[in-house]
Amino acid sequence: MQQVLLRADGEFFSWQCIAAARGCGFDFIIANKRGNPPFDPTAWYRPRQRQDIEFNSCVYQPQGWAAPCRFVTMRRPKERKSSDANQPEQCALFEDDRYTYRIFCTSLGGSAHEVIGQYDKRADVENLVGEAKREGLDAIPSAKFKNNYAFFQLVMLAYNIWRYMKLLAASSTLAKESGQGAQIDTKSLKGIVSNTIRIARLRLLFIAAKVVKDQNRDKVKYSVHDARTPAMVGFLRLLDTARSKPRPWAQNNGWPQRFALA
Repeated sequence: MQQVLLRADGEFFSWQCIAAARGCGFDFIIANKRGNPPFDPTAWYRPRQRQDIEFNSCVYQPQGWAAPCRFVTMRRPKERKSSDANQPEQCALFEDDRYTYRIFCTSLGGSAHEVIGQYDKRADVENLVGEAKREGLDAIPSAKFKNNYAFFQLVMLAYNIWRYMKLLAASSTLAKESGQGAQIDTKSLKGIVSNTIRIARLRLLFIAAKVVKDQNRDKVKYSVHDARTPAMVGFLRLLDTARSKPRPWAQNNGWPQRFALA
């Protein structure tokens, strides 16, 4: 592991967390909960002129902190409530009252809008955590730590295997039949990476088939009338091709390395 980025909410906004992250060499983006950084009123900018969202940054040392840190922020105008046209509109007394702010403490350089964009990717992690909880992490089986430790290891192993199944299924949409130039019809598997695991099971496993024994071999026969059969057969062929190679995860093709490293 070469780089670690901590993205945390305002509960972690403290010098103890900042010092710990710096001591470990970790980058961080932590939501501001109590600080009041003095942003330059002339430094606000808009990366997209058609949007009324503005960004800014400054270096500020909150009270009780041992060193200053960089703070980035974004603001957008508050929605005005519709009022009677005959009634005079009451303006905000201070400029800050007209905006909604989001402020973050960070160790990253670059533009403020890029840093906040990095933090907003944390929402994807929340979705994965929620899915893992639904897949078994919520069902704590015991009051003993060692039992729960073993259970969580098994649950996360199963969860990661299923995520890799989804990635491989998506890769099979780009695979080609061996010896032929035509692409496999795998329309039913497109977009499966963005599906939840429960939906992926429906699309990968719950397909009508029949198990038969032929020439002392167990075979699974799929119906040619099922529209999902070509996609499933193409996926299985991709798995067979990957399994036939030594260290398939080290190959440049046939294995979703880009997703694995992410």
